[in-house]
This record gives sequence, C-alpha cells and structure tokens, in this order.
Amino acid sequence: MNSLKHLDLKSVPCPLNVVKIKLALEKLSKNEQLIVELDKGEPEEMVLKSLKEMGCLVKQIKENKQFIKIKVLNEN
Repeated sequence: MNSLKHLDLKSVPCPLNVVKIKLALEKLSKNEQLIVELDKGEPEEMVLKSLKEMGCLVKQIKENKQFIKIKVLNEN
C-alpha cells in the first residue's frame, strides 16, 4: 500500500525548499510518496532539477499561476 506524505513549500525560498524535500525523502520508506507544493518560477526549476539529479521520479499533479503541485517517488 502506498502512503502519502505532504509538504507545503509555498513561499519557501531556494535553496531551503530543496533541503526540506531532501530531508523528507530521506524519511520516506520504500513505497511512500511525497506530495510537494511549491511556488512557480525559480523554486519550481531548482527543485525539479535537484530531484532529477537525485534520480527521483516526479509527476505533476496540479498547476496554476502561483504554484505547482508534484508527486515525488523515491526510487532509491
């Protein structure tokens, strides 16, 4: 069974949001997924780039003018 953890990082600046996501991912067990909400623009770009470098699967769930919501699957 997949369990979801939620992280609201709206208005959290770079690189703090990347650090918070990394910490949250370290606490996830194998089948858990992380839902992250973050601001559009630089935070979105930095987080997606970092997650890609870490080898995580990222799926966009929702997007509007202010923020994006993604699901992160920790494959490691």
